[in-house]
Amino acid sequence: MLKKIKLRRERKIKRVRKNLFGTPERPRLTVFKSLNHIYAQIIDDTQSKTLVAASTLSKEIAEELAKAKGKVEKSKIVGKLIGKKATELKIKQVVFDRGLNKYHGRVKAVADGAREGGLKF
Repeated sequence: MLKKIKLRRERKIKRVRKNLFGTPERPRLTVFKSLNHIYAQIIDDTQSKTLVAASTLSKEIAEELAKAKGKVEKSKIVGKLIGKKATELKIKQVVFDRGLNKYHGRVKAVADGAREGGLKF
C-alpha cells in the first residue's frame, strides 16, 4: 500500500516539474510544506545548487513569526524573506515550483510574500 502511495506522489511531482527548469537567469523557487513548517529554496538546476533558502525555522524572522497568528501568515513572512534574500543576490525573476501542493493557502502565501519581496514569476 505504501509503495502505491509513494509512486503516486512521485508521479504528481514529475508531472509538475517536467515543464519547470531553473536556469542561472531564472532559477526555480520551490516550496515544501510539512505539518508545522514551510520551507522555500531558490535552486539553479544547471549547477544543481541551492542559491537561497528560508523557512519558518530561520532565526532572522523568529520575532516576526512569534507575532504571527496562523500558518498562512508565517508562510507570507517566509516568502518576504526569500524575496529579500534573492534581491540581495540580484535575482529578480524565478520559476515557481509548487511541488505536488495545490496553489492555495500556505503555498500561495509564500508566492505572494516573494512577490512583495521583489521577485517576479
